[in-house]
Amino acid sequence: MNDLKQYIDLKVDELKLRATKGLSVAMGRLVAMFLIIGLLLIVLSLMAVVLIQWLAELIGSMLIASAIVCGAFALVLVVLLMLRKRLFRNTFVKLFIQIFYGEK
Repeated sequence: MNDLKQYIDLKVDELKLRATKGLSVAMGRLVAMFLIIGLLLIVLSLMAVVLIQWLAELIGSMLIASAIVCGAFALVLVVLLMLRKRLFRNTFVKLFIQIFYGEK
């Protein structure tokens, strides 16, 4: 009976360690992803401002240049929304399966 209790305690400890490892890896990747997304947003914003200024000089209207850049971002957003399942959902499901179950 003592061996059974010891076995169950070891299995519980193993489960706790696996969960801790999986959560720490997932949280680390989540923080890294937020940092990368934040930097990417800053870069995209600055690039958009530069592009608007450049287009405004070419066509002579800040409003039209802003509308063109906004339309380009809207087009990218629509494409990302159409491909979101393939790009994001499946990727994150595979990532979490790999993290928590160690499968590839």
